[in-house]
Amino acid sequence: MHVVIFAGGAGTRLWPLSRRNSPKQFSIFKDGKSTLQMAIDRVRSFGFDHMYLSTNEAYIDLVRTQVPELPVDHIFSEPAKRDLGAAVGLTLSRMRARGVKGPIAMLWADHFMDYPDRFVDALTRAKSLIEEKSDRFIFLGETPRFANHNLGWIHVGDEIDAGLHAFSSWKYRPELGECKDMFASKEWLWNPGYFVFDIDFVLGLYELHMLEMYTALQNMVADDALLQKEYAQLPAMSFDNAIVEKIREDQAVVLKVDLGWSDPGTLYALKEALSSSVESNVTRGEVITLDTSDSLIYNEEEGIIVTTIGVQGLVVVNTKDAVLVCPKDRVPEIKTLLKEIEREGKKQYL
Repeated sequence: MHVVIFAGGAGTRLWPLSRRNSPKQFSIFKDGKSTLQMAIDRVRSFGFDHMYLSTNEAYIDLVRTQVPELPVDHIFSEPAKRDLGAAVGLTLSRMRARGVKGPIAMLWADHFMDYPDRFVDALTRAKSLIEEKSDRFIFLGETPRFANHNLGWIHVGDEIDAGLHAFSSWKYRPELGECKDMFASKEWLWNPGYFVFDIDFVLGLYELHMLEMYTALQNMVADDALLQKEYAQLPAMSFDNAIVEKIREDQAVVLKVDLGWSDPGTLYALKEALSSSVESNVTRGEVITLDTSDSLIYNEEEGIIVTTIGVQGLVVVNTKDAVLVCPKDRVPEIKTLLKEIEREGKKQYL
């Protein structure tokens, strides 16, 4: 099986820890490693000759520095940001042009996981399932730990085999009330976005449902000058919108997993992923707290101490050129804040 890891996101929701020039997948978060390096470590057993990585052109040097074992020609760059509909189609087309066939595991570079051995076991089982029946799409569905309304959910049908379920439907970021009902029903799983499929099957879905994009990508793969010139003209749309939402119930199955998975996609989600309880704090650097709980306090500046007294549910991040102080409930507004920073002509802080 071949593995492809996508590492092209800008990670703006983790600002100011994550910046345009050094997004979150390259930042050191845990055990002295970035989430990219952790993602690579989980699938080392498949071999670097079976591993590919797709990233933004601006991040190629970061990838080569952090993953020197990965062959240079296995690192694909996107000439422009056109979201994952185009990026996945381009990457799979490039891989097929090199003779790659059979099962593909589509993974991400910015997640945490407590049980990587279970992950490898699940991918290995999914590989066998695709080898048995290549015209289907396998979702890895994570056992939910709470009603998380900041990610997608998968509705599972009957159990076909131990841990393997029929696919019923999926929903992206349901409202919290609906999310609580979904969690209580035990019929829904978190969707971490890990998919296993046959490369020809998914490219066939591109040809069927996204013919214009598919045709353009085949031409671009055969002509690099054309790729550099016209890739930016492709429609910007997610892989979910381009392909996943068009998959019929009978074309997919769900492999239920319990990986201890989390996506530190926002600063408070990062706190949740790293803390042992809701009440505990997550700190880094010179930090002293008094009567403080449920807070993320990061200090990346040497020679400076960050202190808090009597606060709860707070995010404090101090970097060399930016300081953020924000209640946890308003973390989603960071994207609005960044637009305001850009509008004020202060792009150097982004």
